[in-house]
Amino acid sequence: MAVLPFRPTPFFANKNKAFWRLQAVGWGGALLLRLLSNLANAQPVSILVLALISTITGFSISLILSVVFRQLIARRALVTWLVTVLVLPAAVGLYAFIDAWVISLYRPDSATSFAQLLIGVFYLDLTLLGAWSALYYAINFYLQIEEQNDQLIRLENQATSAQLAMLRYQLNPHFLFNTLNSISTLVLLKQTEPANAMLSRLSSFLRYTLINEPTGRVTVSQEVETLKLYLDIERMRFEERLRTTFRIDPATVEGLLPSLLLQPLVENAIKYAVSPQESGAEITITTQLVGPNLRITVSDTGPGLQTGDSDNRLSGVTFDGGEPVSTGVGLANIRDRLAQAYGDEHRFETVDAPEGGFAVNIEIPFERREQSGGSLPSPTRSLVAAG
Repeated sequence: MAVLPFRPTPFFANKNKAFWRLQAVGWGGALLLRLLSNLANAQPVSILVLALISTITGFSISLILSVVFRQLIARRALVTWLVTVLVLPAAVGLYAFIDAWVISLYRPDSATSFAQLLIGVFYLDLTLLGAWSALYYAINFYLQIEEQNDQLIRLENQATSAQLAMLRYQLNPHFLFNTLNSISTLVLLKQTEPANAMLSRLSSFLRYTLINEPTGRVTVSQEVETLKLYLDIERMRFEERLRTTFRIDPATVEGLLPSLLLQPLVENAIKYAVSPQESGAEITITTQLVGPNLRITVSDTGPGLQTGDSDNRLSGVTFDGGEPVSTGVGLANIRDRLAQAYGDEHRFETVDAPEGGFAVNIEIPFERREQSGGSLPSPTRSLVAAG
């Protein structure tokens, strides 16, 4: 696709410049029509001076009207239209008086009286200034509506960004609480080395979350590297009970998705598949291209929804004696983030296999980072190296 060598600029991007352009085109067109009309009626060339003087007069009066209308347009509608009805006839009267006076000077021997000349040019001048005033108000009201729409869109975008940031920030305290609990347990058991290793991995993971904007997007490869940091922390808790498999299609590694989208899914799998079973479970993360979409699947070999915790797993909240004991963000957080980021252009579904196991399928539009911006280096690789 061909790219224009210049960036198109909206006509009304600079209102002052647009006003003078419209003035020049409008009154220039009026002058041209008068000239052509006089020539078609076989008028002498000297009559063109009258057309030029009349155009300059109308141009000057319209400038005065623009100052008045600019003050009126921000007033209440009743005030705007009432004052306009009073000002416009006065401006037309002045315009007609000057035109009639110039014509009377040009034709001193004419039998037509000044009053007749005044009435004759009044209707022509009323048409010109009336059309000019209507266009002035129409254009400015249109620009006001456009500005209000732009402001509304900006407010909606800010609200969406705030919602995304809120949902994203829910993840950090939730994960931090669980990890610090584990570190505290290791310290109490005097297992200094595992506690220190877990703190180091936690530091790397949290450093990554600070680098990335809460509403930003990362590539699949970055998200996978971050997920491995998280799994390294959890593997210190569950050891061989936590088994993971990554099936990442090379064609998807540059695809973009909201940062930390997969971590709650894996956390959900650990909580309901790995933790309850003595033998643990295997978690598989798969990415592939399906037409124009990126499909992400997080599955586990746990009990699925066959247990009494099915409602808890889907909602992300656990209960003890009828009272909620965890504010897990889990699947509900993912649903909300996808809805905020992609609207109707996404698919989110949970699958419960009859033989056991649970899977979450996500489909989002496949997008790459703009080539002009270059691909960002994976911050997690540098963090692991530095940690």
